[in-house]
Amino acid sequence: MRKSIKEHELLKPKSSKAETKADITDLAARAIIGAEAERREAKTAKLRQARMEAEAKLSASPALANKPRRMKSSTPRHSRSSV
Repeated sequence: MRKSIKEHELLKPKSSKAETKADITDLAARAIIGAEAERREAKTAKLRQARMEAEAKLSASPALANKPRRMKSSTPRHSRSSV
């Protein structure tokens, strides 16, 4: 049987085994990094939306927004010395 020779196969240089493995590794690494970036962006968007909703609820109820906070005691704590 004859192999049909196509023009683009004749002029295309064959890549070496090392280049092929490097290309495979590069593509795999880029795919992993891309997937991680997509997950990170989705998580960031989800957290941003939750924060916006929480801030909207907080600003909607002014009684909770202006709640007085407890002050820390002004007396310094005494540390125990092991002398």
